[in-house]
Amino acid sequence: MQKEQLIQACSNYLKDKINSINIIINEVTESSNLESKSSAGDKHETSKAMMQLEIEKLGTQLKEAELQLAEFEKINFNKMFQTIEQGSLVETNKGYFLIASSIGKITVNDKTVFVISSKSPLAIAFAGRKQKDILSFNGVEYMIISLN
Repeated sequence: MQKEQLIQACSNYLKDKINSINIIINEVTESSNLESKSSAGDKHETSKAMMQLEIEKLGTQLKEAELQLAEFEKINFNKMFQTIEQGSLVETNKGYFLIASSIGKITVNDKTVFVISSKSPLAIAFAGRKQKDILSFNGVEYMIISLN
């Protein structure tokens, strides 16, 4: 597993998420502006208010995504890990896990990696473990094969 490619894929995923939200905000804003030119009355006011709520909701999602990217970019992935911590790429008997951000499943070079937040219950259970350790989490036994 090439860790550099995985990190780049995660970064691209987060940047794409931000771009997608920006595109949707622009589309809703444009639609709202067109709506105000073509409608009148109560229906218009309701529609305008709903679009404004949607823009606010998207704005919150955008801030969260930007914060997630900023936090991801602060992680030191190049450290030599002796134990599992934020930035570790962990190979287990159940698959690969990158302790970084709550992105979810990413596939790089036909390998699936679960990118999880260091605050997630599984990452907390992994924390401080080292190669060849075995732990049980939610009835599933994980054996740490390697960490990078």
